[in-house]
Amino acid sequence: MKIINCLIVDDEEPARNLIEHYIGKLPHLTVVGKCRNPIEALQYLQSNQIDLIFLDIQMPELTGVEFLKTLSVKPLVVFTTAYKEYALESYELDVVDYLLKPFRFERFLQAVNKAGKLLENQDKVSEIPEQSKIQSDEVPEKDYVLVKSEFKVFRIFYSDILYIESMKEYVAFHTEGHRLLSLNSLKKLEQELPADQFIRIHKSYIAPIHRITALEGNMVHIANKKLPIGASYKEEVMKRVF
Repeated sequence: MKIINCLIVDDEEPARNLIEHYIGKLPHLTVVGKCRNPIEALQYLQSNQIDLIFLDIQMPELTGVEFLKTLSVKPLVVFTTAYKEYALESYELDVVDYLLKPFRFERFLQAVNKAGKLLENQDKVSEIPEQSKIQSDEVPEKDYVLVKSEFKVFRIFYSDILYIESMKEYVAFHTEGHRLLSLNSLKKLEQELPADQFIRIHKSYIAPIHRITALEGNMVHIANKKLPIGASYKEEVMKRVF
């Protein structure tokens, strides 16, 4: 099992010590750094590779949310905070989990397991170096989409996609246990993806036709998720899928 390098960022020493204690119970986690504030963390990240940050939100000078927004390359992040009101914003920032202080080891373990699955799936995604892509006048038939994310180009096979979600100026490619964010639009993807395999079901969602297993009112079932059908898309969905 891959060792997960963890950074703890919290202005309170008891909180840092508790998280370090919890990490010490798990052999596949290791603490490589502890910071009292985001400024220390920024300096640490400049010269160290981190897989997972346990990040407090309310800190002097710079909040955890503000700190996270400054990072161009983001490790996985678990927010640890005593304040419930940041939960929605944490979703928009694509953090792994949101631990509300005080939290027990069982809840901490749930967050760690989520992070582990995401890291495992990142390792499984095939990376394609930018310089290795071959230019050609011919357009070969393909069964994958190339996605630029985290300063890399990833190959995601059509068969692995559960659904694609619009997130403002980004889109999220959802596969089993993994979400990859890329600067793109659903309108552009709708034109690029094969129409016989994918369908726009909502202004915020594109879905592979073969992944849609059931219809429930104005929702479709995909794996363990229920996604809405937009009113303007329902007729086409019913005609092509059901």
